[in-house]
Amino acid sequence: MSSLALLIIYVSVGAVLGIGLGQLKYKGVGVGIGGVLFSGIFVGHMAHAYFGFDLVSAAGAATSEETILHFLQEFGLMLFVYAIGIQVGPSFFAALRGSGLKLISLAVSIIVLGCVISLTMFYCGIVTPDAMVGMYSGGITNTPALSAAIAMVNDLSAQIQASGQDAIALGFDTKTVPQAYAVAYPFGVCSILITMILLRAVFHISIEGEGSAYAESKGRGVDTPIVSNVSIENSDYFGKTINDIPCVADGTVICSRIKRDGELSVPTKDLILKQGDIVHLVGGAKYVQKASQAIGTETKDVLTTHGSTISVRHLIITNNHVMGRTLAELDLENQFGLVISRVFRSGIQFMPTPDLRLALGDEINVVGTMENIRKAGKVVGNSSTTMNHVPMMPIFIGLFLGMLLGSVPIPIPGVPAPMKLGVIGGTLVCAIMLARFGDVWTKNVMHWRLPVPALSAFKEIGITLFLTIVGIRAGANGFWETLTNGLGLHWMAWATLISIIPLLIVGFIGAKVFKVNYLVLCGVLAGSYTDPPALAYANGMYKDAEASSIGYATVYPFVMFLRILSPQVMLIIISSAFI
Repeated sequence: MSSLALLIIYVSVGAVLGIGLGQLKYKGVGVGIGGVLFSGIFVGHMAHAYFGFDLVSAAGAATSEETILHFLQEFGLMLFVYAIGIQVGPSFFAALRGSGLKLISLAVSIIVLGCVISLTMFYCGIVTPDAMVGMYSGGITNTPALSAAIAMVNDLSAQIQASGQDAIALGFDTKTVPQAYAVAYPFGVCSILITMILLRAVFHISIEGEGSAYAESKGRGVDTPIVSNVSIENSDYFGKTINDIPCVADGTVICSRIKRDGELSVPTKDLILKQGDIVHLVGGAKYVQKASQAIGTETKDVLTTHGSTISVRHLIITNNHVMGRTLAELDLENQFGLVISRVFRSGIQFMPTPDLRLALGDEINVVGTMENIRKAGKVVGNSSTTMNHVPMMPIFIGLFLGMLLGSVPIPIPGVPAPMKLGVIGGTLVCAIMLARFGDVWTKNVMHWRLPVPALSAFKEIGITLFLTIVGIRAGANGFWETLTNGLGLHWMAWATLISIIPLLIVGFIGAKVFKVNYLVLCGVLAGSYTDPPALAYANGMYKDAEASSIGYATVYPFVMFLRILSPQVMLIIISSAFI
């Protein structure tokens, strides 16, 4: 059997076993996608011990199998990071507003403390540089940090060798980094869970109370759209138009239906109001209440479209010529006599304000006759086939640009090796920028958002490839021997401190000093380590997972970027003693 076929078998077996392991849970807690790392270690060890699977030749050179695995590992991580960037890009800059800065500052503090503890261990002679960044990356359960650490150790090792010193003897061995990462990883996951449990116990936190508090704060900060049927009883509005109803003219309230003399119809904004008309208003609670109090009283009459000539449908934006245009430019009301009552984007409701720009996959809730709805559907696209199609050109352009950006050296005075974003950091930055500004930069000729199933597939395939191969390479390079006879237990113990101390300090400050909602704080802690298993645990605490998910998503882009840079910065600081 060819070596390529064997590699595919090893990777496939490792992935299958790991995915199965990740699905096992005890009281709702499991290792999740981290399971493929451990199964990869097992497969790599068994292949090396019993089937002569070697990644290093007798002369010390990398074998062809090692080269192939390295490529697949990096490519898998590029796919994962690109999908993450595309997903969070549209909301990345919005995270700076509101409470986002507070949450981000907590996450950044965790990163800084982790780096300080890691560097302290090195300068105290506890660990070598390669083990330090491996323990750090594993302790924070961040795979892109591992990739960046390996790349930087490799660059510095070449510099040290060029200066006539033994890089491996000085602690710059690329093989050590993934081994230290692997033994530290499980304790990184456990540290987050332990911190969540301790915070809850120490502060006597009620999950139901925190969930209700979040719902109330959300209601104060965001006026979620509601509906109300109001009977026109104020004589001041008899003979006035729909557009004269408070908040309708500025788009904060939408009148999507009107019932007159028992007949339901779709109103135009210049329709004259009469006594006894019942209007169906949609908008933020305070705006709908203001409009209702001005024109009449709320009624329990139901303005159902059943049995009438009008219908309510969702239309999906899939036409390239519509994407990037505003609702005012689309003007479905004048073209087809339709009223847009809501816009749905990524599961979130928006009021259809005239200046709202449409994007691929947006769903507009329209009210009108079926004939006119069908005509409007042809204009906006409304093609489920398009939503299931994955545009490949933007993906490879993004990966290409990310590789270029990541390869640009960033020279720092007095530092022997320039710092780089690396292909992973470069890919992340490019994906975020393209998702946020790409449509404008290309004048809507090319669109960068991906369908949700495609994003999920890229993330799962990418991270599974990466972690499986990291495990296989570690297992084949003597992980088990290191754990049982070498420094594995030593690394494991110190990595636990790197992992849990920053979480405990910042977690207590966030809960006690900043009064961050506990569920949101749990999301921030999971996001600070970019740890999906921890997020799954946080989401399972309360019936509504929104609070913890918001905390996770707010800090994730910043954390991912800083986690990639942090091991490089630490190695640059350390390298001054050797070069």
